[in-house]
Amino acid sequence: MMERPWFLTTRAEPSQRPASIRRLGLGIAAAMALLFVGLQGWWVSTAAPGLAVGPRVVEIPPQMGLVAMARRLDEARVIRSPVGFVLLAITRGSAGTLKAGEYEFPQGASTFAVLTLLEGGRVLQHTVLLREGETLAELARRLEAERLASAQDVLRVAHDRVFLRTLDIDAQSVEGYLFPDTYQFVKGMTPEEILARMAARMRDLITPELREKARARALSVHQLLTLASIIEKEAVERTEMPLISAVFWNRLKRDMPLQADPTVQYALGKNGRALTREDLQVESAFNTYRRVGLPPGPIANPGRAAIEAAISPARVDYLYFVSVDDRRHYFSSSLADHNTAVARYRLAKTR
Repeated sequence: MMERPWFLTTRAEPSQRPASIRRLGLGIAAAMALLFVGLQGWWVSTAAPGLAVGPRVVEIPPQMGLVAMARRLDEARVIRSPVGFVLLAITRGSAGTLKAGEYEFPQGASTFAVLTLLEGGRVLQHTVLLREGETLAELARRLEAERLASAQDVLRVAHDRVFLRTLDIDAQSVEGYLFPDTYQFVKGMTPEEILARMAARMRDLITPELREKARARALSVHQLLTLASIIEKEAVERTEMPLISAVFWNRLKRDMPLQADPTVQYALGKNGRALTREDLQVESAFNTYRRVGLPPGPIANPGRAAIEAAISPARVDYLYFVSVDDRRHYFSSSLADHNTAVARYRLAKTR
């Protein structure tokens, strides 16, 4: 019998070919799967290019799905792989519980860290400082600068009668009823929520004891805050607040106009700017040069020291004061002494 040629004996039988091909295919598929898993593992454990040089802020809208969220984070370059982010969220069981909001992802954060922030809802906090003596308009502009709310919306809510009733404020607006302090707000809060928190702080300050002291001086809370706001705007040094308060109390007792420049500046929207003779003649309920008594409401948001000074003036007979420099005032009991002081200190300023 003739033997087969060697080149025929090395060829696999037809029945063996499919098995070999399947094994090869499975091997390639396993290798690809391992490569895919390895790449995803590397991608989710390392920082994306967008976080290589610094933090990045991304806003996640409410009701955004997991895939859309991954796409947004990828577009912002805070994750390397949307697929890896989705798989990681599913694996951790947080796919349906990630929280909307504005997030600041720190420099060098991995996808693990990004997901942890979203799981915990640790949204970006905006620090807003309302200084003593600042007005509602100034606050509205600051909130707009922080992209928390438009100034127009803040002012609209601040004058809304229904909103004021919910805060038990019997006034034209929340001017003077917001406690000056440092606040932390998050994007998504409404103007109502922001103003209500600040008003609550002022309400806590006006204790029953303080209300009783105001009643003893025949002052309502509204009048107390009005007087305190004028003191706040006139004083620079806190130690002078009781003296300035005494001047205004002595004038009120004598039915003398308060003649406080900040009230006219408030009426004209000229906060902190010098007034002209024409300005002092403006027809306004806030013009304390032309009208006797307190203006119809606060002209700013007073701090604790100004409120305490309004209710506890110094025991002096001063009726006048003039600025000596950018911080201090000279106080007088007579018009003649006041005129002399005005001439002296104005001359010194022109030198």
